[in-house]
Amino acid sequence: MAKHISQLRTRVQLEEYQIKNVSINDCNTHAVDYPGGFHDYDDSWNLENFKKDFKIKIMKVDDEEIEFDMIGIDASIANAYRRIMLSEVPTIAIEKVIIYNNTSIIQDEVLAHRLGLIPIAANPKLFEDFKQGDNPTNKNSITFKLQIKCSKNRSAPSNATDPEELYINSKVTTKDLKLKLTEAQEKLPENNVRPVHEDILIAKLRPGQEIDLEMICVKGIGADHAKFSPVATASYRLMPEIILKEPITGKRAKRLAKCFPEGVIGIKEIKGIKTAYVDKVRLDTCSRQVLRDPELKEYVTLNKIRDHFIFCIESTGAISAADIFRESIRILKQKCHKFLDEIDHNTINEDN
Repeated sequence: MAKHISQLRTRVQLEEYQIKNVSINDCNTHAVDYPGGFHDYDDSWNLENFKKDFKIKIMKVDDEEIEFDMIGIDASIANAYRRIMLSEVPTIAIEKVIIYNNTSIIQDEVLAHRLGLIPIAANPKLFEDFKQGDNPTNKNSITFKLQIKCSKNRSAPSNATDPEELYINSKVTTKDLKLKLTEAQEKLPENNVRPVHEDILIAKLRPGQEIDLEMICVKGIGADHAKFSPVATASYRLMPEIILKEPITGKRAKRLAKCFPEGVIGIKEIKGIKTAYVDKVRLDTCSRQVLRDPELKEYVTLNKIRDHFIFCIESTGAISAADIFRESIRILKQKCHKFLDEIDHNTINEDN
């Protein structure tokens, strides 16, 4: 009985046509995110047990991407981090576009929309929040200027057909955006305030066409507009678990390996017999292909570990992936403190 309860509490079981132990909506499944979910089992939250069980293992990290395992938490907390990273971590983005002249084939509103989605590398902590109705100031905004005109290249070869050879400034890219600092902003490091990539195509021009505009960048969050979201994607999945009930050898071992993505199942010789073993389980996509094999499905159990989350965060480049996660932790802590303050305030009012 204890083993059965442990399985319900810690594993999501994958079967050929259904998934078990997911939620309380199904009589065969259970939720474990609250105490009292299991008879005669103390499931109340304990800080010491949490400190003992909680772990973060960083698997891969660079400026644009981080992959790590978060172990020992409930799905509600993992999802809170994901949602905060998507919509509440502030960044800098182009908010207002002042167009003085645009004779390109791109309409003004389309051009403004394209510019707004360009990721801007800038430290949002250096700027004040920009609220609805506020006017741009030195403290809450930064300005870029784009002034470019296309003309014929007089020195182009007579047999040239490439527009980049025939014309000067035929392509407008983010490299053409110039930072326009005021006197009060001259202390800002120019190299740290720039478009993330210099080769993002904005428009194509032909001789006689030009663009002359200014872009005002402000601080915002993804909940207001997707352009402020610092992540290209922020996702998590449960760690797969593959259990081989008995040794699988010979041709069956090779057949088993083909049921999973490459690297999940390895084959090694044990006493001269080729035997399958679970190698890199985190590479498994949980396709359940093995459960469609009438013979092999009797020897394999597929689970997902309920409190082991594989996080993958891909940054747009405006903020490093690691800093995005750090900021989400700070924001969640801030939310918790605010919630506790509200509880204390309401308790005092009730007592009075």
